[in-house]
Order: sequence, then C-alpha cells, then structure tokens
Amino acid sequence: MAEPTIDIVPGRRLTAKATALYAAPHDHFETRMVEELLLGFDGIAGDFHAGATRRSGGREPWYPRGTEMRNERQLSLVAADELAIVAQHMGLAEIKPEWIGANLVVEGVPHLSMLPAGSLMFFKGGVTLKVDGQNKPCRFAGQSIAEHVGAVDTDATALLFPKEAKRLRGLVAWVEKPGVIRAGEEISVRVPEQWIYY
Repeated sequence: MAEPTIDIVPGRRLTAKATALYAAPHDHFETRMVEELLLGFDGIAGDFHAGATRRSGGREPWYPRGTEMRNERQLSLVAADELAIVAQHMGLAEIKPEWIGANLVVEGVPHLSMLPAGSLMFFKGGVTLKVDGQNKPCRFAGQSIAEHVGAVDTDATALLFPKEAKRLRGLVAWVEKPGVIRAGEEISVRVPEQWIYY
C-alpha cells in the first residue's frame, strides 16, 4: 500500500465581530434576539441546546438514535451574507437567523461555513469558542423557514433548504472558556494549521 500524501497549510488569524446574538427557550430550537449570552461549560444558560451531553440523531448514523454523547453543538454560528445566498437560491426575500436556531451572527470572516474544525474564536470580553465543524442543514430548520415565509408547499420548501444551504449554513461550536458575550463584541479568530491526508 502506498504511503499517504499530506498537504499542510499554515494557520492564520482573522478578525470578526458578533453583530447579533440569539438564545432559544429551553423547549424550542428557534431563537430570540438578546443583548448578551451567558455561557458556561454547558453552553448558553437555559438554552435549548445547552448541556455537556446530547442525544445522537441522524447526523450520527454510527450510533443508535438517542445514544448519549458529548455535546459539540452548544452554539450555532451563521453569517448574514451566506444566509442571503441561501435565501436567493430558495427564491425567498430573506432567511432570518432565529428561524434556523442561530445563536451568533458573525461578520468579517469570508466563507464562515468553511472555517475548519478546531478554529478558536476569542471574544474581547474573555469567552473562547471552539469550532467543531459545519452545521449540516436539515429539514427541521427548513420546515421552520417554510412556516415563517408562508410557503404554499411547506414540504417542498423544507426539503429545498438542506440542498441549497449545504456548506452555507454556518458552524457549530462549544464553549472552551465561559463568560459573557455581548452584541457588537470583537472576535479574534485563530485558524489552526490544516492538513489534507489522502
């Protein structure tokens, strides 16, 4: 068997801003705008996605559904420019972050959804988030969009979202260093060294 080829790209630093913040009631995934997020090691206090662990679902076919596992999806991060692209592809005027359960709108990072796993986001107020990876779009979020826009065919709109939002739906992250994030806060992003192993 041939030895693997490895391409390495150096790390880099970027600057960004948290332009809007959202939290979800404990019983529903849709979020509401807030001025600040109180974060512990379990995520956002009282949020629908808070917790040190979560139950596996369709994104983890290697486990039986409902298997308890580490919660790497404590926060959902999106970019306004990417949501605008998805909305355009779906023939919609807009997709609001709260419709799809976003917690932070991040401005200033080109192609936010393509930030690699392991990227660190250092907020000026002291919080650090660690990116787990892309947030794969699902029909559940698509259904929420369909309901909010009053789609004639809600099923078709719900199914269109996963197709059109692939690699544009933002990121999921977890709390590495807790604290408070405030709207408008500056973020220093550390993109780690990356490699392709093939």
